[in-house]
Amino acid sequence: MRTHQLVLSWIENELSAGRLALGGRLPAERSLAEHLKVSRTSVREAIRILEAMGVVRAGVGSGPEAGTVVISDPTAALGSALRLHVATQHLPVADIVETRVLLESWAAGKARPDAPELDEAADLLQAMEAADELDVSGFLALDVRFHLALANAAGNAVVSAMMGSLREAIQGYAAELTSGLPDWDATASRLRAEHRGILEAIREGDGGRAATLVAAHIEGYYKEAGLAAGL
Repeated sequence: MRTHQLVLSWIENELSAGRLALGGRLPAERSLAEHLKVSRTSVREAIRILEAMGVVRAGVGSGPEAGTVVISDPTAALGSALRLHVATQHLPVADIVETRVLLESWAAGKARPDAPELDEAADLLQAMEAADELDVSGFLALDVRFHLALANAAGNAVVSAMMGSLREAIQGYAAELTSGLPDWDATASRLRAEHRGILEAIREGDGGRAATLVAAHIEGYYKEAGLAAGL
């Protein structure tokens, strides 16, 4: 279960038990992460997604407006997110690729060089380096998590929610297209090198270069695999 689903479930249980009401505040990030046994980075991602879904409002600073406040019943918001998720399973691959380029190039250009999500991206990249221990599906699962982490580093809740809703569609089309590739190992090596270049550009604060690299990365894979698959 993804972290935002864990947080949603927790909110629903707390509302049902009467321990939390609309207008009530969630526990501090550290406390919630410890309670759910997930990382604080994952909790931050979950809060951004739930804010985009309209379940919570995240305040900053201190005082009466600080903290994350529950502003709506999560059931309705979850229904909307689920409908979006299901719809993405039937979209044309070319449309998904074009949407990815729009979202991810913008996010790469806006990503903060000190964003904690970049540490997660670096860990995922390191895991992808272990090519001998990964099959294709394992590599692609790490790949989509890497791209989500980079998108989250931009700090835009709507972009994070949209990328999250595309997650299964992205991994699905990528997996389908690998069957037509003439040399998966060579492709995987190239993808890892491109990942390193994108992450390095963001770390160095060169948003323009990062945006160009991520667009070329997404389109390059689709063109290589698509041509091999006869698309």
